[in-house]
Amino acid sequence: MASGPQIKANLMEAARLIREAAQKGAQLVVLPESFALMAIHESENIELAEQQGQGMIQDVIKQCAIDNKVWIVAGSIPLKVEPIEKTEAQRASAASIMFNDQGEIVARYNKIHLFDVELDCESSAGSKGKKEIYKESDTFQAGDKVVVVDTPFGKIGMSICYDLRFPSLYREMVKQGAEIFLIPSAFTKTTGKIHWEPLIKARAIENQCYVVAPAQGGYHVNGRRTYGHSMMVDYLGQVHGLRLKGTGIITMNIDLTAQKKLRKSFPVLQHFKL
Repeated sequence: MASGPQIKANLMEAARLIREAAQKGAQLVVLPESFALMAIHESENIELAEQQGQGMIQDVIKQCAIDNKVWIVAGSIPLKVEPIEKTEAQRASAASIMFNDQGEIVARYNKIHLFDVELDCESSAGSKGKKEIYKESDTFQAGDKVVVVDTPFGKIGMSICYDLRFPSLYREMVKQGAEIFLIPSAFTKTTGKIHWEPLIKARAIENQCYVVAPAQGGYHVNGRRTYGHSMMVDYLGQVHGLRLKGTGIITMNIDLTAQKKLRKSFPVLQHFKL
């Protein structure tokens, strides 16, 4: 997707894409990070945060799951969270919510690694331009729990965007039985063109896991430019679906039998020493 600041418009587009995916046989649909709100001002994520199980965003996705008889992972949405300390400013949780095909919430993952960085951007002439500054920790409260969910499609490990750069998270998910990683994202264009695909493939290869990585891709009203390249990769690191930018879907079949066969014949996960 290439989401904007209007929640209703984003949800209409998400619902259309979910229908399209279901019509093509999808049983599990995964949306990108910030699919329902790419805010003009980051504080809007706090103002518009929903309680888990309540609110327009969750209501629409719940109904989409029921109507299309699919499981849906709402890539990330802002949810209300209690401050860790009473003196702390109010923040939201960047949460990935999994709905089953009955519209029930079966899992929630709160983004653990928050994107606090300062990037040098290239100008149109190729020289360094203005800086891109991101400080998610001003808006979001970091999660602290690894989430692996047993589903009809396999054991799914949940993560979000910047988590991709921390391989220990994915190794821990594999220790808990993960066979598929979900990485809904909104990678910046600046970092994405260098690191996105190598990191996706690395997480797949080193853990012998499928990776499903839907991404924001395009220019957004708030001035952000996201890299796109939504990607689905198998346990060998082979790309089975790719969408460079803009709105649309990609699909992939999951073959757990073939994955198990590889893990048995090439047991790299059993050779880990450190």
